[in-house]
Amino acid sequence: MKASETQYCGCIYWASSALARKINKLAEDAWAPMGLAPGQAYLLALVLDQPGRQPLDLSEELHLAPSTITRFIEKLEDNKLVIRVCEGKTTSVYPTQKAKGLSTEINNCRTSFSQTLEGILTKAESQALVKSMLQVADKL
Repeated sequence: MKASETQYCGCIYWASSALARKINKLAEDAWAPMGLAPGQAYLLALVLDQPGRQPLDLSEELHLAPSTITRFIEKLEDNKLVIRVCEGKTTSVYPTQKAKGLSTEINNCRTSFSQTLEGILTKAESQALVKSMLQVADKL
């Protein structure tokens, strides 16, 4: 059954959850070659782009709870992809050499995800959907 045909198709909670589950599945498939969950991969990309970011900053950027960021960092540490450096009360997250060597693989996963979406939505549809979703998120 199509999501638009269900009893709850007029409910924003149900519709946004259904979309999130479907998008998450596509993202999981795209990032599977790296052995990372999509959230972990995006966190790693942020740390690669800006080494030394603090967990709270990462939490705010990714709109995830600090405890979720901590779990993601721990998983990335287990995979030897990031290290935490504590200086007093400040903790900073840095990519390892192993992580720095994964930039091609990260780009391949991003490209795979984008290409999968482009096979479903046009670029204009995707951009309009993202813009609309972010506007709603900013209002909430």
